Amino acid sequence: MELSYNGLHDRGAWEAAGVRLPAYNVEKTAQATRQAPIWVHFGSGNIFRGFIAQLQQRLLNMGAADKGIIAVDTFDYDIIDKIYTAFDNLTLNVTLNADATVGCEVMAAVAEALKADARQPEQMARLKAIFADPGLQMISFTITEKGYALHRPDGSLIPAAASDMEKGPDGCVHAMGIVAALLYHRYKTCGAPLAVVSMDNCSHNGEKLFGSIQEIVHAWLEKGMVEGAFVSYLTESGKVSFPWSMIDKITPRPSETVRRRLEEMGITGTDPIVTSKHTYIAPFVNAEKPQYLVIEDNFPNGRPPLEKAGVYFGSRDVVNKSEAMKVTTCLNPLHTAMSV
Repeated sequence: MELSYNGLHDRGAWEAAGVRLPAYNVEKTAQATRQAPIWVHFGSGNIFRGFIAQLQQRLLNMGAADKGIIAVDTFDYDIIDKIYTAFDNLTLNVTLNADATVGCEVMAAVAEALKADARQPEQMARLKAIFADPGLQMISFTITEKGYALHRPDGSLIPAAASDMEKGPDGCVHAMGIVAALLYHRYKTCGAPLAVVSMDNCSHNGEKLFGSIQEIVHAWLEKGMVEGAFVSYLTESGKVSFPWSMIDKITPRPSETVRRRLEEMGITGTDPIVTSKHTYIAPFVNAEKPQYLVIEDNFPNGRPPLEKAGVYFGSRDVVNKSEAMKVTTCLNPLHTAMSV
């Protein structure tokens, strides 16, 4: 069995192997998403593939959504070429259950995968077209806390961030510069609302994301590269929000034991790769079942009904208390105790 659109046509073989398939028309959903995108996610690694994309798949399976997600990478472009494009943006999600059994499901909620690479103008043109669509509801991130950092430990600017601040919105290379430039393009083309949501595992993640975007935009404003009205659009208009979130999900590197099991089931082409940026990744994601996501419910342009997929929504205070409980009481201390 081959992990591809064509391979999924042999539903009987997949189901006989115990693999759950999407309950919706994958190719039509992908086409609808590309034509009218609602959700862009930055960070195409395992926590996105094994958790965030899974949430949208649940909505698609139950008929509570009719569009998927567009994945974007700002750092490791091999992932897009060798893990997404090579497999028609499909992922095999392998759940490791407590009783030593495994559950396998083909994830097809990713409709398109793009490289936010200034050296590839066709990719950036596509991203700009997506951000110019008034129907886009949210952009989200799992790029790790380092992805938001503009400064070295000594306080000096990271060269990529310094370059973006100096040169302006065209040709940005730092993830935060790229996003700031795309937000500027949205402001100029449609000015529609948008939620900008960090889903990274760090305290006050929305605040960190907002601070980095704001610092870059203010540098551009001082140089006359953007208008003051754009800053107001981001910070004062109520059109752009930066919700906080709390996430917990362990997604380890691909397991050789899992790969062998998939091979025994008749699923081919699942060998892991090591990218040029030293990412160890495979067409499958193996992870334990427990997962948690709490998000501040501040989405000025609407959002998918992710509460139906198990996401908790509440106020910023609820998110903050959930994060404090995780870090100081329930999860992190237990993980530390188990590893000592």
